[in-house]
Amino acid sequence: MNLPQRYYFRSIDAPPGAVPPITQVTTPPAAELEICVIIPAKDEAEALPATLAALAAQLDTRGQALSGARYEVIVLANNCTDATAAVARAAGRQHPHLRLHVLEISLPRAEAHVGRARRLLMDEAARRLALAGRPRGIIASTDADTRVAPDWLAALQREFAAGADAVGGRILPDAPARAGCPARRLHLHDAAYRLGLARLEHLLDPSAADPWPRHHQHFGGSLALTAAAYHQVGGLPVVPYLEDEALCQLLLRHELRLRHSPLVRVHTSARQQGRVAVGLSWQLRAWAADAAAGREPLAEHPQRLVAEWQLRRQLRRVWQQGQAGLPVAPAEVRALAAELAVTPARLRTTLRTAGFGLAWEALRPAAIERWRVQWPPLPLTAARAALQGPLRAAEASAAGQQIEPVLFRPVAVQVAQRAGFGG
Repeated sequence: MNLPQRYYFRSIDAPPGAVPPITQVTTPPAAELEICVIIPAKDEAEALPATLAALAAQLDTRGQALSGARYEVIVLANNCTDATAAVARAAGRQHPHLRLHVLEISLPRAEAHVGRARRLLMDEAARRLALAGRPRGIIASTDADTRVAPDWLAALQREFAAGADAVGGRILPDAPARAGCPARRLHLHDAAYRLGLARLEHLLDPSAADPWPRHHQHFGGSLALTAAAYHQVGGLPVVPYLEDEALCQLLLRHELRLRHSPLVRVHTSARQQGRVAVGLSWQLRAWAADAAAGREPLAEHPQRLVAEWQLRRQLRRVWQQGQAGLPVAPAEVRALAAELAVTPARLRTTLRTAGFGLAWEALRPAAIERWRVQWPPLPLTAARAALQGPLRAAEASAAGQQIEPVLFRPVAVQVAQRAGFGG
C-alpha cells in the first residue's frame, strides 16, 4: 500500500452514516466519575494485560493511588480471533479496584476498522459521563499496546483544569530489540524535526491554548477531550485510519483549545505489524523500507510552513479586528486576498460570517498549493538542516520581545455579522 507520510493528512471528513449498535455498559457510573478511558482492542491478548496494569496503577498529584471511583476503563474487543476479551476480564480480576468494562462486538467487514471502534467507544464514554452529570468529564483514549505513565490521568486533569478542551500527549515508542535499527534512526530524525517545527510555529504564531513547551503529537494512543468538546464537534469522524487526525481537525475548525502537553506521556509498542492500515506500525515499516532502499522519507519544506504560519497570524489579527468592530485597511484586505488567491469580496464575506478556524480552512488551500510548488518537500535530513535558519531567525526576533499569543474567545455570530472590513 503506497500511502503518504503522516505530514499530509490534514483534512479528513467523516462520511455520513448511522453508527451500528453497541452493547452498552450496564453498570451505572460512579457518582465521582470524572474520566472514561477507552481502548479499542483487536487481537491484543498479548499486549493488553500490561496496558491495563498501567491504568490500574494511576497516581494522583501527591503520588497516592488515584481513587478507583474517579475513573473507569472501557475495552472494546472487536472482531477478535484470539482471547482478547477473556484476557481483559482476567486482568480485571487481578486489579479489582480498577473499574473495568469489557465489551465485545463483531463489526461488518467494511466497518471493522479502528475509526469505527474508537467512535463506538467514545460515544459510550460520552453517554456515561452524561449519566454521571459531568459535561466537562474527560474522554481519554489509549491503545491496547500502550502503557500510560503512572501520572497520565493526573497530568491530563491538570491540563483540563488549566482550560484545555482537548489534550494530545507525548507518545514514546519502545526501544527496538536490536541496536542500530534503521527505522529507529529515521524515527528520531523525524521526532527532532517535528519538535523543531513545533518550536518554530510557537514563535511565529503563538497560542495561549498551547504554550511552549509543547510537542507535535495528537494521536489515539494518548488523546483526550471533554465530553462537551466531543459533542460540539459531532463526535469522532468515522474513517478507516487517522481518525485521531480527523478529530483534531474538527477541534481546530471549532476553535477549541487543543493542548500538546509534554507532561502527558505514554510508551507504546515499536512493532512493525500493527492492527490498523496507517499508524505507528505502518510508519515504522515505511521507514524501514526507506532505509533498506537507501532513501529518505520526504518532509514538508520548513519555508512553506513559515509562509503558512505567518499568513495565518496576519489573517487572524485582521479577523480579530473585525470581530471587535475595528476598521481594517482596504489595502491590507487586498494584500491578504492576493496572497490567498481569493477576491477581496470573498475574503471579507468569509471573515464576517465564519469563526477563524472555519475561515482559515476555507481560505488557505490555493495558497498552500502555491507554496508547495515553490517549496516542495525535502528529504528528512535536508529538511532538518533547512529548518535551522528560520528557527534561528525566529528566536532572534523573539529575543527581548513579548510573544503575544492567540486568545481563544468565542464570539457570537451576530457580533461577527456586524463587524466591518474595509473594501
